[in-house]
Amino acid sequence: MKDFDNIKVTVIGAARSGIAAAQLFKSHGASVFVSEQNSSAQVKNALESLQPSGIGIEYGGHTDRVFDCAFMIISPGVPSNSPVVIEAQRRRIKVVSEIEAASWFCPAPIVAVTGSNGKTTTTTLIGEIFREAKLDNVVAGNIGTAFSGVVNTLTLNSTAILEVSSFQLDHIEMFHPKVSVLLNITPDHLDRYENSMEKYSASKARIFMNQSNDDVMIYNIDDEIVRKIVKSAKCKLLPFSINQKLNEGGYIVTTESGKQKLVIKINDEEIPLVEIGEMCIKGLHNIYNSLAAALASIVMGIRADKISHSIKQFKGVEHRLEFVRELNGVKYINDSKATNVDSVWYALDAINEPIILLLGGRDKGNDYSKLTELLKKKVKAIVAIGESAEKVYNELSGFKTVQIVTSMDEAVNAAAKFAVAGEVVLLSPACASFDWFDNYEHRGKVFKELVNKL
Repeated sequence: MKDFDNIKVTVIGAARSGIAAAQLFKSHGASVFVSEQNSSAQVKNALESLQPSGIGIEYGGHTDRVFDCAFMIISPGVPSNSPVVIEAQRRRIKVVSEIEAASWFCPAPIVAVTGSNGKTTTTTLIGEIFREAKLDNVVAGNIGTAFSGVVNTLTLNSTAILEVSSFQLDHIEMFHPKVSVLLNITPDHLDRYENSMEKYSASKARIFMNQSNDDVMIYNIDDEIVRKIVKSAKCKLLPFSINQKLNEGGYIVTTESGKQKLVIKINDEEIPLVEIGEMCIKGLHNIYNSLAAALASIVMGIRADKISHSIKQFKGVEHRLEFVRELNGVKYINDSKATNVDSVWYALDAINEPIILLLGGRDKGNDYSKLTELLKKKVKAIVAIGESAEKVYNELSGFKTVQIVTSMDEAVNAAAKFAVAGEVVLLSPACASFDWFDNYEHRGKVFKELVNKL
C-alpha cells in the first residue's frame, strides 16, 4: 500500500508520531492535513515547518476540516474517547493509529514488544542484539522514534523492532508482527480504559490478533493475566519464566557451582546464554526482559553467542534505573520512566541500600498498597512530588516519613538532606509527568541536571 495520490488524510496530534505520519503520507502523494488541540510555541513551530511541503495545518483546536478525509490517523496521546475521534467514528471515517498506518509501508518483518513494564528495555536490548549480529534493523515506535519516520528506510532484508503501547494497539487493523512479545499486564493507564483492567488487557491482546501459524508470540507465563489472554492466540506460543523450567521457551537453571544462568530451549535443544551475575542490568524485571529479548532474537535466527555477548554488555536505557552520580557516599538514580506502581516495585526490589524515594506526579488511579512491604523494608523517607503529592502523603505518611515539595529543585535538595553515606536517592515516581514536565524524559533530564549541580 504505497499509492496514496491525492487521497485526503487527516492526522490528529502534532507530537513526534503525528509529524512523522504527515510527512510519510505526503511523500506518498497524499493530501495531508494536521490538526492539533494544543497551541504552544513548540507545537506552532513543528506545524509551521510542514507548510513548505504543502501540508495543511491548524492548532488550538479541531475544526470541521478534520473530517474531510478518507481516513484519520491519531497519535498515541489522543484518547479514543476524545470528541474528535468519537465524531469521526460517528461519521464512519476510518480511524487508525500511527503505528498501523506506518506498517502499511513496511516490507520488513516486525518484532513488536508490549507490556505494562519493561517495553523500552526489552526493545532496546533486541536492537542491541541485532546490531551485534550485524543485521539491518530499526528500533522505533513508542520508544521515541516514530515508526513513520523510519519505515521508508526498510527493505525485505531489514527488521523493524517496535515498542508498542496499548494506545497504539487500540486502533490497529492490519498491523502484523512476525514476532510479538507480551511482557506483563499490570494496572496502568486505567484512566484511559474506564478504570477497567479487562479493557486494558484486551488492548494489549490486540498485538497478536493478526498473527497466524507462521508467527510467534513470546509471553510471560508467570503473569496470570497474560497466561489467560494468550489462549486466544492463533500463532506459535513461546513462554518465558523465572519460576519454572519449561519444555520450550526461556527460563533459569542453577549450575553445579550454584550459579544461575539464562537458558533458551528450542526444538529440544537447551541453549545456555549468560550467568545472571554477569549481567550489567540488575533486578528480577531485567531477567524477564532479557529472557524475552533472547527468545525473540533466537526466533529471528540470531546465534546464541551474539545474544549472550549483548546481554552481558547491555547497560540499560536512559531514565530506567539510570545511575546519575555518587556524592558524599550517596548514590543518585534516575528512574523517571517508572510511571506506574509495578515499575516502582521492581526498582525498590533491585536496590539493596536504604532509599530516599521521590514519588508522585500526575496520578493514574494508583494503588500504593502493593508497595507497603518494600517501603517499610527499604525506604527511609519519601519526598512527595507533583499533583499527587497530597495523595502520597495521605496514604503513606502513617508508616513512613513523607515530605511534600513544590518543585523538582526542592525535591532533590530535600532528598539530599535526608540521605547519608551508603544510601540511595531514587526518582521513581509511579506517575505520569505531565503536571510539571513535558514527558518522563524531560522529568529525568531535569532531575539529573539538578543532581549534578549539588
